[in-house]
This record gives sequence, C-alpha cells and structure tokens, in this order.
Amino acid sequence: FIIIFICRVCKRWKRLVKDQRLWRVVDLSTWKGVTSRVLWVLLRQYLGRGLRYLRLRGLLLSARGGAFLSEPWLQTLASKCPRLFRLSLLHTDLRGLPSCSLLPPTLQILELHGCEVPPGFFTQNPPVTSELDHPVVAASNGQNKPPVSSSFSGITIETLILDNVPSFTNQHLQSLNLWGRLSRLELRDMIRVTASGLRSCAPPGVQALSHLKHLEMDTGSRKQMAALGLGEGWVGLESLGLGGREVSPGLLCLSRLPDLRWLRLRSCRLTEMMVLRSCRMLKELRRLEFWQVEFVIESRQGETEGGGEREESEREREESSENDPVPNLRRSLATLLPKCSVLFTQCTVTENMD
Repeated sequence: FIIIFICRVCKRWKRLVKDQRLWRVVDLSTWKGVTSRVLWVLLRQYLGRGLRYLRLRGLLLSARGGAFLSEPWLQTLASKCPRLFRLSLLHTDLRGLPSCSLLPPTLQILELHGCEVPPGFFTQNPPVTSELDHPVVAASNGQNKPPVSSSFSGITIETLILDNVPSFTNQHLQSLNLWGRLSRLELRDMIRVTASGLRSCAPPGVQALSHLKHLEMDTGSRKQMAALGLGEGWVGLESLGLGGREVSPGLLCLSRLPDLRWLRLRSCRLTEMMVLRSCRMLKELRRLEFWQVEFVIESRQGETEGGGEREESEREREESSENDPVPNLRRSLATLLPKCSVLFTQCTVTENMD
C-alpha cells in the first residue's frame, strides 16, 4: 500500500488505515502545521517497519521557528523504520545537527530543498573502536599502527539531490569524496558552488568523487557557470544533465567526457550548430534528451524571393511536429551518432529573422 496523506487534525490519522505498519510513503510537505511535537506523535503511534519514503516540511520559513529534527528523534526513526531508504526535507534548518551521520543509516536517497546545513554536515569523524586503536595508546604500547582512517560504511546514500541550499559551498562538495556509494548528484540553484570547486572533485584527485556516475546541474536564472569545472574531464561520468545557464558552458566541455552515454539539456536556447559541434565527439552517447528547449533557426536568404530554398523550408515546417520539432537536427544527429536515440519534450522553434 502506498498512502500519501495530508493531515490537518491528529485525530483523523487513525481513520486512514487500520494497520499503520502498511504505510510505505508519508508526505507532509504540503502541511505547514508539522512541529517537533507532532513529529514525535507521528513516530510513536503511526510509523512502523513498512515506511520506505518520508517527506517533511520544516520550520525554516515559519514564524514560529524552533527546533524541528533532533538527534533523539532521528535515532528513534532509524530504530522504528529500518526500511526507510528515501528522505526528502523541505525548508528544514539542519544547522542544529553536527553531521549527516545522525540520519538513518538505511537511507539511499537524500533530498534537501530550500534547507540550511552547518559547515561540517557532510563529514564524519573517524570512529575510535577501542583504546588500543587510538594512535597515542598504540605508540605507548610499542605498537606501530597507523591512525585509523575515517570509515563511511554507515553512509549508504547513493543519490543526493540539493535544490536551493544557500549554505552549501565548495567545501561541502569536496567532503562528499568519502561517500563510497554516492553515484548520483543533482545540484540545482547552488549559488556558492563554483567551477573551481567542481574541478577539484573530478577524478583523479585527493578530493575526487570517484564513484559518481550521474551529475545534474541547473542554476536557473543565476549565471554561475560552474559547469566549466568539467573542462578537464571526468573519468567514469556516464550521465550528465545541464539546465538553464549551465548549458552553454557545459557544452564547451563535452569533448572532455568520452565515457558519456546519456545527456539531457533543458530550459535553454540552442541552435543546431551548437548541438552538432558539441556532440560530435561523443561516440559512446546512447541517449540525448531536449526538455523545454527553444531552438533558434536562422532564416535563409532567398525565402522571400521564392525558389528551392523556400520550398525546402516549407517542407521542413510540414515535417516538424511536437515530438520532432527540428527534423533536420534529428537527421544530422542520426548521421553523426548512429547509436544515439534523440528525444524532444516540450520544445519550441523560433526563427531568427536578423
């Protein structure tokens, strides 16, 4: 059973199902009345072993403010919901939590939308299992043991989605290098992530995100141009999504991504020549997607005078459709990348008369 509920009165929660252990998805992101007290009631009486996906709305934009997620509540959540694999937080102030290691260890997907994080949130101190493992004690006992390295076996997060997290910086990005299972990273409207910060995380390197396979970047109206950090290449990167102002700088770096197999461009303006020049070296590309892209087509001389060029232009307009707005581009890509499939979604065509 998948139950997404929006509750206004606590007394009505018991009427939703007879066995709360069947709840798999709980979405409270649209309800502004959730406080820490309500969270405890929800956790103690209604959530159980069946919970897989939890979505909460914090008090960051609320006038009442106050603490929301606490360490005891997260520990109880981990013990009562051992199957929880996805947590989505909206407008939540996480600056009261010292580290993400306090989150349930079963999480595989973590989403932060409009949240705030402390400086060391994505790091974890190396655990000291016993006194004999401590370097000082080992040296006094005559043992020549190296210091115990930080173990991130407890962090099983594979997908991290960050959307408009103003406090997220290059240092936070670099601290993800020890997340051994992180394979998918999505950065949306991250105003403090720069090209140099992204470049420092490209493998090989000390702070490299070597396990990353999928990367998405979208800055919307802000011109960050962080995608320029891909200019020196990224070994092992197979999927890339670019949106908004990150498309143009990202296209300049595609030739340095030979392992790329999936590419999505969205919410931008493109020309046929821009796409063909950028993708000509991507011989391993298998899928190319255009989402909400405005294609600018140059008007050809002679159309107003009649002749073969005008007939060809009219034929292209007749062949174009919602699923294939630029037939000439599809044919050119089929010749350039015969193994690649092309998908257009909500794309438009604008003719440049200049």
